[in-house]
Amino acid sequence: MTQWKCGLLKRMAMSLFLSIILLANVIPVQAGEDTEPQQLYAQSAVLMDADSGRVLFSKEGDVEKAMASTTKIMTCILALEEGVMQDVVTASSNAAKQPRVRLGVQEGEQILFEDLLYALMLESYNDAAVMIAEHIGGSVEGFAKKMNQKAMQLRLSHTYFITPSGLDAQDENGSHHTTAKELALIMKYCIMDSPKANEFLQITGTASHTFSNLEKTKNYSCTNHNAFLQMMDGAFSGKTGFTGDAGYCYVGALRNGERTFISVVLGCGWPNNKNYKWVDTKKLMQYGIDYFQYKDVWKTPNLSTVVVENGISDTDPFSSIGYTELEIEQDIGELQLLLAPWEEVEVKEEIPKQLKAPVTQGDIVGSIQYLLQGDVILELPIMVKKSVSKINFQWFFQNITKKYFLGC
Repeated sequence: MTQWKCGLLKRMAMSLFLSIILLANVIPVQAGEDTEPQQLYAQSAVLMDADSGRVLFSKEGDVEKAMASTTKIMTCILALEEGVMQDVVTASSNAAKQPRVRLGVQEGEQILFEDLLYALMLESYNDAAVMIAEHIGGSVEGFAKKMNQKAMQLRLSHTYFITPSGLDAQDENGSHHTTAKELALIMKYCIMDSPKANEFLQITGTASHTFSNLEKTKNYSCTNHNAFLQMMDGAFSGKTGFTGDAGYCYVGALRNGERTFISVVLGCGWPNNKNYKWVDTKKLMQYGIDYFQYKDVWKTPNLSTVVVENGISDTDPFSSIGYTELEIEQDIGELQLLLAPWEEVEVKEEIPKQLKAPVTQGDIVGSIQYLLQGDVILELPIMVKKSVSKINFQWFFQNITKKYFLGC
């Protein structure tokens, strides 16, 4: 082969290589095994958009499982909403005999309610959980009832609380359990929606807290065991958990720019594999950061004037056709959704071309739906903007009179 031909082949090969590189850069990212978190240790896992509550990734996310001390996020938010920070709480014999992990209170010992919340969330103390529960609910059972009522308010149909601590338990209604998805929704409520969200974040984001009992006979020091707060930039809240039934569990929250992610892992290894939960959580959070961005998907609807059959016209007194305009309940102007490159929003418009009189201002006559993966994420009613009456005998009489007797 001549030197000229050899050089030509080299240039052709280089050109082909560069073309492949350029083509690869414009091919859209596809969902699948190459993008989703791989080889998770957790039996159940979820990544959620904290703003919308939409699940971005799920592995057995709807399977009911024990959740150990991640239960305490519900205990904490309920206590914040119904308790008073400066209340004095007295330890009962039941609280004093709780199993490890515990603060070590003695029966009759008194501690401020606020200090118990730090002991609950930083050290996950079970006796603190019982003291809080008995103070708010009158008993552990009374507080569990409140927890389940809150779960119902949040429309959680696969969550059932028996204990405020998350210790494995069963009663006549079943076992203490939730799902990864519903635990993420509880966390969303705690950090985004609750009127006590700021207080919840203050407690769960605190590195350490020291306090004394009211008798000044004991000093206590609590250190936050949520190691994920130092593992990734933007991590700001969360709760660990472990029991024999639940395995290692974790629910956490991370903020990256305008995006806020919640991750949950349940059944994420058993001793001696306590670090699996951190490995999985980082994978889930990084997946959200790498692939999901906000995109404006709003489309302004074309709502033209609509014919109203047998309607009284404003402009032609002898016409039996009226006209009205349509409007949407709220022209939001933009709709920002957290989407991956492979996700597309479908817009379905049900806009009538003609109506029958009578129609009244505010009547709902159609809708606009925004769907993602078949689920309706937004529905806006289309309403009548102006009332149009139906032609009747009085209308006929007046128009015949005008036309034939008055010459109008």
